[in-house]
Amino acid sequence: MEEKLKVLIIDDEESMRDSCSLILKKDGYLINTAENGNEGLKKLEEWRPEFVLIDLKMPGIGGLEVLEKVKEIDPEIIPIVITGYATVESAVDAMKKGAYDFLPKPFTPEELRIIIKRGLERRNLIKEAESLRREKQLIEENFITMVTHQLRSPLVTIGQYFEVILGGIVGDIQPKQKEMITKARDRLEGLLELINDWLDIARLSNGQIIEKSKATSIREIIQKIIEFIHPQAKNEGISIEIFPVKGSDQALGDKDSLEQVFSNLIHNAVKYNKPNGKISINIEERKDCIATLIKDTGIGIAKEHLPLIFDQFYQVSRTKQKGKGSGLGLSIAQKIVEMHGGVIEVESEEGIGSTFTVCLPKPPGP
Repeated sequence: MEEKLKVLIIDDEESMRDSCSLILKKDGYLINTAENGNEGLKKLEEWRPEFVLIDLKMPGIGGLEVLEKVKEIDPEIIPIVITGYATVESAVDAMKKGAYDFLPKPFTPEELRIIIKRGLERRNLIKEAESLRREKQLIEENFITMVTHQLRSPLVTIGQYFEVILGGIVGDIQPKQKEMITKARDRLEGLLELINDWLDIARLSNGQIIEKSKATSIREIIQKIIEFIHPQAKNEGISIEIFPVKGSDQALGDKDSLEQVFSNLIHNAVKYNKPNGKISINIEERKDCIATLIKDTGIGIAKEHLPLIFDQFYQVSRTKQKGKGSGLGLSIAQKIVEMHGGVIEVESEEGIGSTFTVCLPKPPGP
């Protein structure tokens, strides 16, 4: 047996409550009523209807205030405004506060039925969208498991076999064979990098980052990354200088995920730099954030590419590029920074270099 849908009518006019009740009961809805905003909010909490009809002009708590509370109580409730004081301004205000539709008094039974029917269609679409979102999330979670166990693990094993062969542990190999196996290993490493980056994007959770956020030293994170990357930079003749902090370097964030952000940016600054180039890093406290500027003297990015570099899988064609990446690194960095409530920006000039600026929120004051 199909469950009846519930409609709550909040109106200070008894005649309006009664007439709406009669109309909707005939259509098979369960009806409850409230004569003011306070009573209406209480019944919204306790009864949880699918629809609520709200009069704008009521003594005490008005209709607009009730509207603001509806989404807090249950975002799936469809609120419909009914009023005898209909104006363009009141309709706009109601829509801004979450009203699905606006029905001026007096209205006919058929007009009420039409609006409720449209609201029902909207509710069904919302439920269908939520169902699809959950299904998509489940598919993604299952796919992550599949990628991790059924793709990544065998590829890692193949890479280990390549290293054994190239190391001469199973016997000598001919130069041509070594060349082919080396190329295969390099391609395999690129595929593993792509898989790892994709897994990072799939696993990113805003809630987890917020829960783990605390006052974090950006300078300490960057110094750790510089120590790790120094041999590669030295081999390329690239110098890395971190300047004294201007003010505080304490940002509100999750240390592990921020390490991923700055590691990506500094690695790129080395990777796309010129031989004997420079990287300079400045950390400064601003009025509204902790800003970190990573500037390189590299090959730069053409103006037309700048709006696209944070898109997933987007790779700028660079004639002097040393190896190819997955095209996901900057997208991951942007997602992490935005989950922290921060902003990442870039300025670049082709042939001159690039400056990436990461602004992160400060910890709350004492």
